Amino acid sequence: MSTTSLKLPEEIKQRAIAAAREQGVSPHAFMIQAIEHAATACERRASFVAEAQVAREQTLASGKGYDADEVHAYVKARIAGRKSTKPKAKSWRS
Repeated sequence: MSTTSLKLPEEIKQRAIAAAREQGVSPHAFMIQAIEHAATACERRASFVAEAQVAREQTLASGKGYDADEVHAYVKARIAGRKSTKPKAKSWRS
């Protein structure tokens, strides 16, 4: 494991110490968890954006998409525990 120095403003340091105490971990462990959480969130967002870009390209290439009202009705029915037919993709090009 490598060593990294981290200079923190006193206020942030005290908040991290208090949060670590609240969670029952050391300030060091708390900071490692916080950095890991931030890195994971960044990676997940990047993956989400990449998947969205691929989906957009596929939608533009196919010229097909889903009617938002039909999708919303489908999701609401499923949440309510009712069976519902999945919406079908439709051409949105003239």
